[in-house]
Amino acid sequence: MAATAHSSASAAGPRPGLRERKKMKTRTAIRDATYRLIQQQGYDATTIEQIAEAAEVSPSTVFRYFPTKEDIVLTDEYDPMLEEELRARPADEPWFDSLRYVLRKAISLGDNEGPEVTRLRTRLMVEVPAVRSRMMESMSVTGRLLCRAIGERTGLDPEGLEVRVFAMSLIGGLMETSLYWAEGGHREDFAEVVDRAVDVLEHGLGGAAGKAAGAETPRPQGHPA
Repeated sequence: MAATAHSSASAAGPRPGLRERKKMKTRTAIRDATYRLIQQQGYDATTIEQIAEAAEVSPSTVFRYFPTKEDIVLTDEYDPMLEEELRARPADEPWFDSLRYVLRKAISLGDNEGPEVTRLRTRLMVEVPAVRSRMMESMSVTGRLLCRAIGERTGLDPEGLEVRVFAMSLIGGLMETSLYWAEGGHREDFAEVVDRAVDVLEHGLGGAAGKAAGAETPRPQGHPA
């Protein structure tokens, strides 16, 4: 999901071959070096040359794996896994239940690489316009994946207007959820924030307004609990 990284390739499938393992190791080394340098000196001061030196590869190798510095921060390997998980859910399971399950799994996988990395990535989305802009571009890839999954589940045309609007509403909502979480200093539990976002998509603002009103309106004295 473009906002999380680390190769989960796989936890669930056959062990990758030697060539693929070497590529994964190189990608991880580049990303780890990037995060470390950014934490030490900031995003703008971190150059591709510095990243290459810290990862012990050439600058051309960095560019071969990641076309831009923003991609190092944002690129992940979760999209294929998310598509597989959505397809594996029971056909009669309510769509939003399937979605919640897959999102929770993605969050738990992201936690495996360390919460500080997820916090750094979302903070950069807030603070660095180039990262936020690249994030918006990359989310379109996840959107197309989601369109395919929705089309298979519903029988609707994945290229149809309704499916595309729904999918991109979800993608945009998830991006705003990440920004909201980072702007709040990562104080809230991210999984709970994502659940709230999915509630809005499923029930609209009416459900959220009702919850807020219920929380803010005190019960009259003597009213039964």
